[in-house]
Amino acid sequence: MPNYKQLFLFFILLLLPINNSFAQTNKISQIDSLMKWSNQIGVFNGNVLVSKNNKIIYNASFGFTDATKTKKLTPDYRFHIGSITKEFSAVALMQLQEQGKLNIEDHVSKYIPELPKWANEVTIKNLLQYTSGIPDVNWKKIKNDKDLFDGLKLVDSLDFKPGTHYDYTINNLFLRQFIIERLTGVGFKTYVEKFIFKPCKMTSSVMTLFENEKNIAKAFDNNLVADKEELPITGGTYLTTKDLLKWEDCLHSNKIISANSVFELGQHFDLPDTQSALGQAKYRNRKLIEHVHDGRAGRYEALLVSDLDQKFTIILLGNNYNGRLFEISDAITAILKNEKYSLPQKNNP
Repeated sequence: MPNYKQLFLFFILLLLPINNSFAQTNKISQIDSLMKWSNQIGVFNGNVLVSKNNKIIYNASFGFTDATKTKKLTPDYRFHIGSITKEFSAVALMQLQEQGKLNIEDHVSKYIPELPKWANEVTIKNLLQYTSGIPDVNWKKIKNDKDLFDGLKLVDSLDFKPGTHYDYTINNLFLRQFIIERLTGVGFKTYVEKFIFKPCKMTSSVMTLFENEKNIAKAFDNNLVADKEELPITGGTYLTTKDLLKWEDCLHSNKIISANSVFELGQHFDLPDTQSALGQAKYRNRKLIEHVHDGRAGRYEALLVSDLDQKFTIILLGNNYNGRLFEISDAITAILKNEKYSLPQKNNP
């Protein structure tokens, strides 16, 4: 007599891939409906990518390349990622520490001795955790990188004793870049292209300054007014959703820095809502399990959400800021987890 239990098990195993495939198709359909809705109500103009189990399951574009609304976006378009760019200088500093060329406990004065006395108090770690006390950039006097450096030399006092408070000022970022340049003898842009973009195979990524690049999405507001031209300052990064995914994979797989360095970069000042050099990072036994970082530059907006336990990554890049990316990513997360979710709502007039 046939073994009915074995036959039953055989058919169950046969049906499992079909059921899993159907479930994933349903999730992709829900994500697509969510993104179409978000675009139709005017809260998302940009590109979206969703990866699950190391495979891209959704990669789409919604809306237009610029304020003229004459050309549709495609996945090849690149967007400014705002504060997510700060991860590159942070990783570069950890690379140099791993090579024995610096220690993040070193004071800034060790590498740039011509800065005022406050540089004897501020460590590289303070710059990474935004606890330096260095005042913010005086943008009225800034036209280029030299102006930024000269501005740092004119800072006569800190806003607070380093390590005692938190202030997310962008001078922390620029000083990190200047230290990398001083220590390596090459421009920050050149360093990142060679030691970050190239090993991570981020072939579509470009960092300012650049000219005549194609497939650059231009930011605009809801009145169809284009952003002003960006200042000629080093560091702003434009990339595709696929290249941002490559960056995540490169960082999480410890290809360019060690797991210990990734753990160090995720540490932040001990107060709620303070950011680390990686934005929001969660760990279990010193191993990264969640990575969330958002960015904004003018009307560009960017959001990266990675859950390493659930093995998914959500990337949203836009050129028409509406401040709804977290709502959209929360809904996508719920879809991936088979949970209830809410659709984003129209902006108030």
